[in-house]
Parts: sequence; structure tokens; C-alpha cells
Amino acid sequence: MRTGPVAGPHIVRLANADAVLRRLRGAGASALTATELVAATGLTRATVIAVCEDLVQRGWATELEPERSGPARGRPPRTFAFRSDAGVVIGLDMGAHKATALVADLRGTALGSATGAFPDGARGEARIDVVSTTAAAALAAADTGPERVLAVGAGLPAPVDREGRIATPRGFWEQFDVGLAARLRERHGWDVLLENDANLAALAEHWRGAARGVDDAAVLLAGERLGAGLIESGRLLRGRSGGAGELAFLSLVDGVAGPHGIAQLAREWGAEEAAASGGLGGLAASDVTAEAVFAAAHDGDPAAVRVLDRLAGRMARVVAVLSTLLNPELVVLGGAVAGASAALLPGIRAELPSLTDTPAQVEVSELGGDAVALGAVRRALDHVNEHALELALPGRP
Repeated sequence: MRTGPVAGPHIVRLANADAVLRRLRGAGASALTATELVAATGLTRATVIAVCEDLVQRGWATELEPERSGPARGRPPRTFAFRSDAGVVIGLDMGAHKATALVADLRGTALGSATGAFPDGARGEARIDVVSTTAAAALAAADTGPERVLAVGAGLPAPVDREGRIATPRGFWEQFDVGLAARLRERHGWDVLLENDANLAALAEHWRGAARGVDDAAVLLAGERLGAGLIESGRLLRGRSGGAGELAFLSLVDGVAGPHGIAQLAREWGAEEAAASGGLGGLAASDVTAEAVFAAAHDGDPAAVRVLDRLAGRMARVVAVLSTLLNPELVVLGGAVAGASAALLPGIRAELPSLTDTPAQVEVSELGGDAVALGAVRRALDHVNEHALELALPGRP
């Protein structure tokens, strides 16, 4: 008995094209013969050939010239490959002080990047201007133009709901509620996908970083303010309004006192130590920076070492909270301070088992300050992959 509507010819053709395109894309830089595509998709040879010819005409695929290594009988196999140069995507990281843009091809290979600083007190249109200029500079560095952009992923340090809206535009988050997606679409015609920056860092780590092959992970952006991106069963965990990784509740946790990041605490505690001991690494309290604290600790400065011990204890408690509530296999310390955070790992790992019955592994990101922009590229690629057959490629009817 028929239980639902029968798929029409148009739906069947789209499904066949999607199946073939996914196989070609999944082959990476390798080409696939028609015979291999038949085996991979279960479609008939005639259907595979027709679909591939259509994808070539649309610009998503290319047919390679047959290679002959010697005398051969019969026609050579028809071979097709995904065109990673069919367009580009942009990954944007719009932070509090600067914007970063990363341009990549359709396999995620970086082609060019740029960074632009926001003027002091910049709001609204002034921030849009910097983001737009930075994206244009990245496109120029990639030797391509805005008409070739198929999608843009953009990371903001604010909770973003499933519809791509800043869910709670107040306080610190209010400065990022500038209508970025709408304004870039007006200026350039781009599809812009907004996402929380820690979520994008988690996507990047799961794609190309420390969390590759890990289905349950938490990525902590730990610079000035802590925020977490959560991967659960291989999928990004957002929550109802995008606030699943917000850590303001840490102000309720004994021994943590709030979502203060490693850089902020290193600077504040370093200044306290410098004032109390007459200097830290030869610096007065007013001259202490997070970088100076980590450098002085590396050189054995006692005051700086005490600061790092406190930081390791604080971060061990944060990781313990995440381990207890979410039970991830891995917690990754990321953001601009990721490289320096490696000095905290021994202390965190030593203290963690005493704080939770389910301690996660703890690693430091190798992606550093590029994680958010790289995750934004991944988000844009996912959008292109999902909607490829609905998109008109540059230069195609």
C-alpha cells in the first residue's frame, strides 16, 4: 500500500546528482571513473554518465582526458573529478578588537587571509566597514573576486541561535549585534551564516585539529573570557538559543569565580605579584602583560611561576566542571593563548583527577588564533555542500 507521495522525476534527478556530487567531492583530489561511481552510488551507468555531464556543464565537475600507458582495446574509461576551484568561501572571525578573514577553495584549502583592526569605540556601520574591507583584502590575497564567493561563515563572541540571530544582544554581546549578515548581503550579495565563535573553533578542531576522530569534545576559547564550543556524538551542541557553551555560570563555582580567561587572569595576577614582590620578570606592575608572565615563568621567575600555578589550578576546576556536566572525551584549550597554555597542562592534568570522577583528556590547540576563521570556513563549506545544486556558480547560466 502506498504510504506517501511518489517522488517525481525532478526529485529523482536531484537525488542522483547529489549522490554523484558527494562521491566526487569525497574523493578529494582524486578522480573517479564512471565504473567507480556506478559501484559507489548503485546507479546505472547511463544515469551516472548523464549526471556527470550535467555536473560538468554546471561547473561542479570536470572530465579528465583519458590516460593511455600503451596499446589498449576499446574506449578508455570516462573519468570525472570535483572542481574545488568552482568558487570560494570566506571564514570571518569578528572579535572585540579585530576582524580576520580567511578565503578557501571548495576543499577547504586556504588561498588567502587578512586582518583588520577596529577603531576604538567602533560600533555598527564602522565595524561592518572593517569586516568588509578585511574580506576584500583576503580575496585580493587569494587572487579572486567577490563574485566567486558562494558562502561566508562568520564567528562572533556571542550566543547565536539556530536562525543565525544573536540571541541575547545585551552587555558585552551588544556590540556584535550590527546586522552583519544583512549588511554584507546588501553590499556583496553573499550568503552569510552567523555562528558563535567558540562553536566554530570546535568545528575547526573536529575537522583539522586536536579533536579529529573524537565524537565528544569541548573546545575552550580561553583568552580574555572563557567560552566553550561543544561537540556531542559528532555534532555541534547549541542549545535552544545558542547558549549551550556560555560559561557565565562559573561565577557560581567555588574556586573559579567567573568566566575570566587565561590572558586576563595572567595579566591581573601578574600585576599583583609584581606589586607585592617589587617586580615580575623585571617589569613593574603597570607593564605586566600575559605574554610577559608566561615568558618570565619560562625563565624561572618565581613570581611568574606562582601565577602559572594559580592559572593551572583555576583551569583544572573549569575543565572538571565540563568533565562532570558533559563527560567529553577531550577538552581542548584554544584561542590566542593556546600556545602559551601548554605550560599549564602538567598542572591541570595532575589536579584534575582529584576534582571529578570523569576527567577528560586535556590538550592544547595547534590551530591557535586561526581556529575561529577556519571553523567559519567549515561552516560555509557545509552550507555549500548542502545546497550545491541550488547554487549558480560564477560564470554559469
